[in-house]
Amino acid sequence: QNDVPTTEPEAARFLGQAGFAASAADLASVKTSGFARWLDQQFDAPRTQSHYDWLVAKGKGVEANRYSLDGTDATLWRKLIASPDQLRQRVVLALSEIFVVSMNGLPVAWPQFATAGYVDMLEERCFGTFRALIEGVTLSPAMGVYLAMRGNRKEDPKTGRQPDENYAREVMQLFTIGLSQLNADGTPKTTNGKTVDTYTLQQITDLARVFTGWDFDIDSSDVDGLDFSYMKRPMRQNASRFSTGEKKVLDTVIPATADGAAAMKVALDTLAAHPNVGPFIGRQLIQRLVASNPSPAYVQRVAAVFADNGKGVRGDMRAVIRAILLDAEARQRSTAPSGGKLREPLQRMIQWARTVGLNSPGDLWAVGDTSNPSSRLGQSPMRSGSVFNFFRPGYVPPNSQLGTNNVTAPEFQLCNESTVAGYLNYMQGLINNGVGDMK
Repeated sequence: QNDVPTTEPEAARFLGQAGFAASAADLASVKTSGFARWLDQQFDAPRTQSHYDWLVAKGKGVEANRYSLDGTDATLWRKLIASPDQLRQRVVLALSEIFVVSMNGLPVAWPQFATAGYVDMLEERCFGTFRALIEGVTLSPAMGVYLAMRGNRKEDPKTGRQPDENYAREVMQLFTIGLSQLNADGTPKTTNGKTVDTYTLQQITDLARVFTGWDFDIDSSDVDGLDFSYMKRPMRQNASRFSTGEKKVLDTVIPATADGAAAMKVALDTLAAHPNVGPFIGRQLIQRLVASNPSPAYVQRVAAVFADNGKGVRGDMRAVIRAILLDAEARQRSTAPSGGKLREPLQRMIQWARTVGLNSPGDLWAVGDTSNPSSRLGQSPMRSGSVFNFFRPGYVPPNSQLGTNNVTAPEFQLCNESTVAGYLNYMQGLINNGVGDMK
């Protein structure tokens, strides 16, 4: 397959999948270097100022902002609209919609730094291994708050208290293996026509005991001060709150001798090694970058690269992203229902902003929260309504041709009369009047 696009539409199609927009400079770059070299340049592109550092530089770390999200939307828009590392920003947005943390669910001091620390962690780990990524997600203070693993304590027979099962459930259901056992091509395995569960309720309860004893990496004496740097560090283990005795992750026994960190390692190693991860996460990444309803063959090719990058490494995210974007199904334009996707509102707006070179001369990025569906985008970065994201990967639009043909089209879950009109009205205002100093 030819690596150098011969036409501008081919180059633009690639840039729309590997980034957000195709500026004249980007088109020229892809046509000169070819797809693979352009990806290498993007993988190695330096990171721009972190979200955490930007908030600090903007003076957001003051007592009056202890429970404020002030500045968080701005820094997220800053990078999505203007950061030159397009591929990284596109992949981080995708990961933020798979490993969901929402600003709406962080009832804690310094939620702006928790959110910033989380997105910075995704930026830092998005091109490494899946195993390092899932550890970053698991021990992130923001995730600890959002899915209640932070402060999770061992069982207490006297009071009947049991460890919180929230994270144990979601780390399996949403972040690693999914609900049903999968074939390598992402289709569900069946026995007598029924799908096969990947885990039982008992296995959630068993795993919850592993996720005990973790809390912010800060001493209680500092909690009331102006130190919020713990929001960018992984949580730390408090042995006195860690569940004692033998534990299990799926069918793997974790010995009673394992401390909190060792038990966590076995749990994440086991989940990351499960055969479901490649097809389960791979298919969702294809959906976020390229096509809503990828063919089983496409999923299988990506899952094979997830299993082995060609050098014996499992979960090499660079190799997986490269495989997704260079696959024949991504590069060939198709009119089949499985070819392509509806762009989510965020991507539509960011594509326009990057195309016209929208920027903020005062470094204010005052786009704000665009969640309102009737007057704004019906979607805003890091503001999902729940851990299930703005839309489900398996969503099939009802009463539609796509539905009749059982075609998954996640973004259509956000598409209705209200959001279409709201988007048009919002964009008309943005184009005519700008927002703040962004014109």
